[in-house]
Amino acid sequence: MHTHVPDNAAFFTRPYVCFLSGRFFAVLASTSQGVLIAWEVYETARQSMSVAEASLVVGMIGLAKFLPLVALALVAGETADRYDRRPILRLCYLAQLVTAVGLAVRSGLGGGLWQIFALAALFGCARAFFQPTVSALGPMLVPAHLLPRAIATNSLVSQVANISGPALGGVLCAASPAAGYAVCVGLYAAAVLCVSLIRADTRPAFEPGRSRAAQIREGLGYVWGNKLVLGAISLDMFAVMLGGVTGLLPVFARDVLHVGPEGFGVLRGAPAIGALLTAGLLSVRPARTRVGVKMLAAVAVFGLMTLVFAYSRWFPLSVACLAVLGAADMVSVFTRQSLVQIATPDRMRGRVSAVSTLFIGASNELGEVESGIAARFLGPIGAAAFGGYGSLAVTGLWAWLFPTLRRADRLDGSPER
Repeated sequence: MHTHVPDNAAFFTRPYVCFLSGRFFAVLASTSQGVLIAWEVYETARQSMSVAEASLVVGMIGLAKFLPLVALALVAGETADRYDRRPILRLCYLAQLVTAVGLAVRSGLGGGLWQIFALAALFGCARAFFQPTVSALGPMLVPAHLLPRAIATNSLVSQVANISGPALGGVLCAASPAAGYAVCVGLYAAAVLCVSLIRADTRPAFEPGRSRAAQIREGLGYVWGNKLVLGAISLDMFAVMLGGVTGLLPVFARDVLHVGPEGFGVLRGAPAIGALLTAGLLSVRPARTRVGVKMLAAVAVFGLMTLVFAYSRWFPLSVACLAVLGAADMVSVFTRQSLVQIATPDRMRGRVSAVSTLFIGASNELGEVESGIAARFLGPIGAAAFGGYGSLAVTGLWAWLFPTLRRADRLDGSPER
């Protein structure tokens, strides 16, 4: 059920501020940690491997995080629709804190790459429960008609952390990875505290007597039957899985653009800068009409900027491409999240968000794997270019396969008038 608050105070009540604060600290920690892991793995691998082989190893980090997501996401979504969502989110943050502690100890004492991969898998388990829970919890803390603004505001807060995190991670890489992981431990602890301070009814309207399998089937059936939602999340998945260059950024920073760990942090933060500006605009003026066309256009821009980035040898141009790419991705993310959260009943949000998490997890983690494999055979530049062409092809194909998405006018799924 929703917390009843005045509209003009919807974003300033204690539960929602605590929710946003916890999300900020957790995203700041995870993005910083991601930079630290990628750089440490690549540096270690390069001691005995070629650029192409080390690129593949970095890409495998995504696979280590994605496999637990595949195994647990549907169960996690049903769990978020069955139990109180606040303590589940707190446990997720605690598990991520444990991961950061393990990485700090491993980095300080020295160890093999297998330990990083094992801890990345643990992080993937926590995230499998985190994403459906956080997606289902947020809408409970604001009035339903303010949900588009809440989604954009949530994205804005996350993007501030996404900008700060990679930059912070780059600085910590240059100083001490072990100290960097220790900073992440403190940030996760702050996230746990913020969630603990939420005082609101966060129990879903669960239907007793139904089996877990029946609950999961209902969520899957809803997504399959809603072609607008299915088209939106699958478009985002395939476009980012092919066109995402995040897994290749350590390679471009070290061996293509030659800008070192500090430059790597800037490259990692550049997409978030574009996303931040776009999220700020959407929080004031959310997209309300022709959302399907706008989403398709945004994905096309994403693919085009990936292509330009692939062939750029000038660091400022590369950063600009990533910033525009991030802005385009934010439009796609906002549309997808709004469609999923607005069109889905509260009692099913965890399960539907879990399906969306599987798609998005595939785009991010499998995208890193795809980039690593492509770089092994095409080189990092060829792999990035292949992804850009792939994103453009997917955009055209999805415009044809999902006319409901192309004709969508409003975020409630209404057709174009």
